[in-house]
Amino acid sequence: MFEGAKLLMDNKKNVCMQEATVAEQSSKIFTDVREVEITRAIANEFHDVLIDRAESDVIIIGAGPAGLTASRELSNLGFKVLVIEQNNYLGGGYWLGGYMMNPVTVREPAQKIWDELGVPYKKVQDGLYLTPGPHAVSKLIAAACDAGVKFLQLTKFDDLVLKNGRVAGIVVNWMPVSALPRNITCVDPVAFEAKIIIDASGHDSVGVKRLVDRGLAEWKGMEPMYVNDGEEHVVHKTGEVYPGLIAAGMSVTETHGLARMGPTFGSMLYSGKRAAEIAAEKIKELER
Repeated sequence: MFEGAKLLMDNKKNVCMQEATVAEQSSKIFTDVREVEITRAIANEFHDVLIDRAESDVIIIGAGPAGLTASRELSNLGFKVLVIEQNNYLGGGYWLGGYMMNPVTVREPAQKIWDELGVPYKKVQDGLYLTPGPHAVSKLIAAACDAGVKFLQLTKFDDLVLKNGRVAGIVVNWMPVSALPRNITCVDPVAFEAKIIIDASGHDSVGVKRLVDRGLAEWKGMEPMYVNDGEEHVVHKTGEVYPGLIAAGMSVTETHGLARMGPTFGSMLYSGKRAAEIAAEKIKELER
C-alpha cells in the first residue's frame, strides 16, 4: 500500500515538473545560442570587413563630423569607404557644444545638412541654429552606416604608404598597443591601401604631420578664435595637401594656420562635403 502511494506521489511530482518545464519554455524570451557561436559570428564579420576594406577607394582618418560627412557622401556616390577611429566611439567632438555643455550649433546654411539627416533643431536667431549634440551625432553616424561606410575603431594611425610620389595608403596598429611602453611590447603595424586618403583627424592632423616630418608639406598651427573668418576659410582651404592626401575639418585649420571657430560645426560638415567632392574628382582623374 505504501509503495502504491509513493508511486502515485512520484508520478504527480513528475507531471508537475513537466508542466513547469513546458510553462518555462513557453515564457522563454530568447533563442538558445552557444557562446562559441557568438564569438565566431563577431570574428567572421570583423574578418570580412577587414579583408574587403584593406583596399578601398577612400580611407578616412578620424570619425568626427568632417570625416563622417565625407564618408557618407562618398559612399552614397558608390565608392568603397573605410573610416579608422582611435577611440571606441564615433563622433569626435561633435557630442558636445563647448565647456561640457551638449547643445551644438551651426550657422546658416549648414542647417540644410541637418535637414538632410532628419535632425530636429531650433532657430536661435537669424542665421544660428541649435540641437542636442547626441541627436546630431547619432543621426550622422546612422546615415554613414546606412550608406555602407565601414569602421575600424580603436585603430591608431601610425604612418602613410607613399608610392611614386603620392600617398597610397595608411599604416595602422591597435590603439592599446600605442599606450604601452616600447620595452613591454613590440607589435608591428599593418597597412591598408586606397586611391585617396582623407585626414579628418582633427587638431592632431596626423596624416599631414607625417608629411611634414619628411619635408613634404608645411603645417602652421591654429590661430586664435574668430568664428566668421575661421569657418569660411576652413571650407575654402579644404583640399589636397599632397598627391593622394586631402585635409578636412580641423586638420585644415591646423595645417593652414586658420582661425579657430570654437563650438559651432557648420564648417566641419561643409568641409566634409567638400573633401568628398574633391576625392571623387581625384579618383576620376586617376581612372582616366
